[in-house]
Amino acid sequence: MLFDFQAYIADLREKAEKKQVVEKYEKAYGPITGTMKDQMRYKEYVINFKELPLIVPEELKDDFDRGILTKMIAASFSSECLLEKNAEKEMLDLVISVKSGDQTVVKRLGELWSFQVLRLYEIYIEEQMNLQVLVHDDEKEKAAIVAQRQARIQKWKLMIDNLDKEELIAAAEEEKASKLDDLMGQL
Repeated sequence: MLFDFQAYIADLREKAEKKQVVEKYEKAYGPITGTMKDQMRYKEYVINFKELPLIVPEELKDDFDRGILTKMIAASFSSECLLEKNAEKEMLDLVISVKSGDQTVVKRLGELWSFQVLRLYEIYIEEQMNLQVLVHDDEKEKAAIVAQRQARIQKWKLMIDNLDKEELIAAAEEEKASKLDDLMGQL
């Protein structure tokens, strides 16, 4: 795997401008051990996002955990995402958009290079750690964060439900056309 969670945490501890993220988190919740999936912020929040079969670059398909990355993207407050069907590949494209000032950058997960994927892991893990510290330290922030998290979970579920509905509608249309062809053949 390209991304090593514990190596990233160790790297954060070494950087003067980033070490306080880890220190604050560990002060509130204890030592950061295990994998990303072992973390409280993952177990309480990120896990609520369903994994989907997404298009990723062929050369990276075994290099990172798509499920965790997909969940972190969907769970993020700093970016928006959209699911698009790719009929040719019979999979989904995850479109990520990030707004910074007046500029919006839009990329498909399947178009990203390995260094970009690694950077996404770093951004989203740090974001989740900072949010979890705010949940612990500030009741007003906690309420706002919990509400935003619930909204994100609902939005993701709605996107998936809409994809399922589109599939059902397409299957019904196909069945209807097939039955009509059968009827026409009988005439």
